Amino acid sequence: MSKPFRPFLLLLLVALPTLGCGDRATEAPGEAAANETAANEAHPAVPEPAGAPDAEALALSKQAAALFPPLPDVAPNPANPQSDAKVELGRALFFDTRLSKNHDVACNSCHVLAAYGVDGEPTSPGHRGQRGARNSPTVYNAALHIAQFWDGRAPDVEAQAKGPILNPVEMAMPSAEAVVAVLDSIPGYRPLFAAAFPGDDDPITYDHLGMAIGAFERVLMTPGPIDAFASGDLEALDAAQRRGLATFLATGCTTCHVGPAIGGGMYQKLGLVHPYETDDPGRSAVTGRDVDLHVFKVPSLRNVTETGPWFHDGSITDLGEAVRKMAHHQLGVELSGDQVADVTAFLGALRGELPADRIAAPTLPESGPDTPAPDPS
Repeated sequence: MSKPFRPFLLLLLVALPTLGCGDRATEAPGEAAANETAANEAHPAVPEPAGAPDAEALALSKQAAALFPPLPDVAPNPANPQSDAKVELGRALFFDTRLSKNHDVACNSCHVLAAYGVDGEPTSPGHRGQRGARNSPTVYNAALHIAQFWDGRAPDVEAQAKGPILNPVEMAMPSAEAVVAVLDSIPGYRPLFAAAFPGDDDPITYDHLGMAIGAFERVLMTPGPIDAFASGDLEALDAAQRRGLATFLATGCTTCHVGPAIGGGMYQKLGLVHPYETDDPGRSAVTGRDVDLHVFKVPSLRNVTETGPWFHDGSITDLGEAVRKMAHHQLGVELSGDQVADVTAFLGALRGELPADRIAAPTLPESGPDTPAPDPS
């Protein structure tokens, strides 16, 4: 886990964008030229636009390129090599409600792929309408995260995929063996598992289910305008979004929200500077350490305008309020109304396009005569 944030680090991070921007007239001509060349070489992915570039926009673009690397097409896992057969099997399993006790809940029930991977609820209804205590985060770009779940209790999407199926509040299947029995009873799944895991004498296993769903989630990437802007398209963000990006950088939001997912790469205490009231123990429930009390995985900001309500408990229904609270509680900064509006506008540039060819509901294999009936108990 990352070391606790210190206030002096915030001051350093806020100051970083301005370092090296002193009076160029004091430099020797040769030194100035060398510095200019070095600055350009530091951002080879950002081409100079045709015509007279907007110097401020170009500088922001270069900062964005350094802080927000472009999304990959797939988030690889060497322990779970990708294949088209594995992805297609995972897609079917993601939509299949027969993996739940009452045949009424699928992965897609809480992580609705057509709705940016969420259901729009503070907490999601599961078996018999039961609800847990935490908001269901989006599955888009999640494979890039340091771990899964708000408390990081699953190391990757393969492990995460196996959790909700056996959770009595969520999909409520009694055991991994019961899940395998259901899959074995559906004739159409046998060739799908065999193609996804060739050479395995017993391809239908619970671990293979997790690997297939994980392989599918690893291709759920949503590049957006921020990626075009970071690659040198200065028109990809409008004026308000560029002001919001500048405020986002100057406020210190990139202390936590960096990387290709713009978050998801570290843990942080909720209420780092000013306490935030929550009864949720956060990561300490996993590690048993007092230092991890109220510590959560930093969420990705990709598609954040589409994934409300926000926070670990889904308690915030206005994105501007979420921006204001994060600045206050995490950074000790009070943003003005205009600043909040600009940052919120910038967050709109993190909205990506959904991979329509990946997420259309598939035709699922038909049940067999021995497929267990729904059990609402």
